[in-house]
Amino acid sequence: MESEKETSETTIVVKELDPTFCEEVASQPGGQYIRRCFACGTCAAGCPVTEIDEEYNCRRIVRQILFGMRDEVLASPLIWFCMLCYRCYARCPQKVNFTDVMRALRYLAIKGKHAPPDILDKMDEVERFSQMLRHDLVTHTFDGRKEILNKLKKKIDDYGKKHANS
Repeated sequence: MESEKETSETTIVVKELDPTFCEEVASQPGGQYIRRCFACGTCAAGCPVTEIDEEYNCRRIVRQILFGMRDEVLASPLIWFCMLCYRCYARCPQKVNFTDVMRALRYLAIKGKHAPPDILDKMDEVERFSQMLRHDLVTHTFDGRKEILNKLKKKIDDYGKKHANS
């Protein structure tokens, strides 16, 4: 039996679509190749975020842009999940450069007040924290010292305490 999440569908209300949205994305640096996408799914298949979050789907986001679903795209936290790793671009047969499209969407989300005003500061903090974790995990992999693992656990605990009320 399929779960409700797997069988749910989104209804698109034509009156709510913005036919200028795709043009606006295409006019941003990095967005100029958005119309090249023919929805092959190569971007989603190679995306490290898709591997850990089944809701994140590059191809779906591109389709929403092309349909003119401005509010759904710009207000979605999914546009902030992209790691900006360029795997999608490296694999895309049409060289859409989805990573730069995501940068353009983030810019438009901030400009249009679809994102909290402090989102960039919070994203910088997330990036710093995830890089510290990655650093410690790689060090532990090569070093194998128990103290590194304890240091990592302490950073996670400290981060959790600091942001428990955020």
